[in-house]
Amino acid sequence: MTTRRGLALGCALVLGAASVSAQEGRLDERARQDREIVYFLNPPETHSFFLYHDYTEARPGVDKYLNVVRKGSTASGPAARILDTGEALKVETLKGEAITRAGIDLTHEMEGAVLPETEVVVVRFPPVAKGASVRLRISETYTDPARYRLEGDELVFDRSLGRPRNAVVLPEGYFLTTSSIPATISETPDGRIRLDFVNPRPDGIDVLIKARRRAAPR
Repeated sequence: MTTRRGLALGCALVLGAASVSAQEGRLDERARQDREIVYFLNPPETHSFFLYHDYTEARPGVDKYLNVVRKGSTASGPAARILDTGEALKVETLKGEAITRAGIDLTHEMEGAVLPETEVVVVRFPPVAKGASVRLRISETYTDPARYRLEGDELVFDRSLGRPRNAVVLPEGYFLTTSSIPATISETPDGRIRLDFVNPRPDGIDVLIKARRRAAPR
């Protein structure tokens, strides 16, 4: 015969297990997000930047990566490969109804329903085997006039960065004047200024970068 005390104890154990499971999910997600992204800014007049994004997929059965293009941005020249082998992967860009027709579920990638202007880059790869993993690199060029622009003689890059590790490389001939988020500043072998951001938080960081063109040598 089950007593009230037994039921209460059972419920407490179930709730406790659920709480621990939820906590582990939050911790595992961030701890295992060995994701990094590097933005290479083109001249600000173009409003465009090339980027590559590396990450490890270890969930058994997963066979695709989905990248929803931010509203106001356009993506071009998407490409992907497996870093472990160098194998090039199939990449396609779907928009609006084409996303639904392809059976792509964007529940975890975005809020709300798929709209006619919704655009997603789909990278397909062989399903990940249990106990295995695959290291991927996805690259593309973004054009985003609202978040990357020239104001007077000053370059402005104003974008939320959501990866644990993010880097921004300024265009050739520009020097940094302002960064709203602390960063490690270095110089690339070809003389460009690079900013590296580390984000241990579960949310994104709103990065505002300003830079000016170096004076021509006399």
